Amino acid sequence: MTEIPLAASGPQRRPAFALWQLGFRPFYLLAAAFSALSIGLWGLQTAGLLAAPYLPGPLWHAHEMLFGFALPVIVGFLFTAGRNWSQQPTPAGLGLAALALLWLAGRVLVLSPYGLLSAAVNAAFPLAAAAALAVPFLAARNRRNYFFVGLLVLMAAATLAVHLNQLGVLALPAWAGIQLALDIVLFILCVMGGRVIPLFTNGGVAGAAARRMPVVERLALGAVLALLAADLLQLPSTVVGAIAAVAALSHLARWLLWQPWRTLRTPLVWVLHLAYAWIPLHLALRAAAQAGWIAPSLATHALTTGAAGGLIIGMMTRTSRGHTGRPLRADRFDVACYLLVAAAAGFRVLLPLFMPTATLPALAGSAVLWSCGFALFTVRYWPVLTRARLDGLPG
Repeated sequence: MTEIPLAASGPQRRPAFALWQLGFRPFYLLAAAFSALSIGLWGLQTAGLLAAPYLPGPLWHAHEMLFGFALPVIVGFLFTAGRNWSQQPTPAGLGLAALALLWLAGRVLVLSPYGLLSAAVNAAFPLAAAAALAVPFLAARNRRNYFFVGLLVLMAAATLAVHLNQLGVLALPAWAGIQLALDIVLFILCVMGGRVIPLFTNGGVAGAAARRMPVVERLALGAVLALLAADLLQLPSTVVGAIAAVAALSHLARWLLWQPWRTLRTPLVWVLHLAYAWIPLHLALRAAAQAGWIAPSLATHALTTGAAGGLIIGMMTRTSRGHTGRPLRADRFDVACYLLVAAAAGFRVLLPLFMPTATLPALAGSAVLWSCGFALFTVRYWPVLTRARLDGLPG
């Protein structure tokens, strides 16, 4: 995604408080602050100090990391990128504030005893976002990106599956909705990573020569879609494991084609390469988990903490800078955020993988590092995301 303001003919007077000017502003701030806070809430749940009326602690934690953290970041990114892709307006002002309020209501209701209302509100947010995104895409006939609307609808189905299964309304395999959401998030990360990482690498690192090969692209994305289908169909673990292994190799090849070793002096770029490296690792761990060699949670957290956490913190800092008229250069606060989130992933996945006896301290250390990383982003970028662009342009 390039940071080009829509219909920008020159500097204009913009409102001093700019939080509702474009989708990335409120959703980046809300998601980062909630992510830092929710890890503490999860700790209180596991300690028995905070009641979970109908979503048990682990299920609440998984649900909120996907639908309370990753989803609003994706929505904020798509509203911002979608405006550039379609050259049509995406939600702003009161409409954007209403969507943010709908997301917030979902976070509150999921801790309440009102399960059916929580299910409805949590499904309504991605459906409303899908509708809001469909309008500019249809107006511009931007067929290349229609599938993002469908993925948001699938996210609504996934959260409904979690809630209705827990409430006894639908009989589904345990955690089926969570696995569907994980696969959707993985696919979105792979699509967006493939679009922006080579572009940002070649634009930000002289002589990087990051490239894409059509056969590798098709295999990498096709294998992830095959994995999603295998999970939906509840295919045997041997089949799922084989698909995951093929996907791991294809994404490793894809990552190597981007020349990650050439980016080490450019934090705004290497953070994306480091995060993407967790995708082939996640897929390899997923294959190992299907074979019964490791705990499935290690594969899950390689995706959520490593890939999603790293790509989100990297893209949030970059797009926040680009779309507010600031230099595309990471400062020491940005780098600190990158290192904290990367360390959280290492603690959560690698330490238990190689030292199973250290699992509990690894969990605690990862939680602290993660919360610190996203809390730092929230504090650092509050003035950036709530004030008008430095160049006076829209957005």
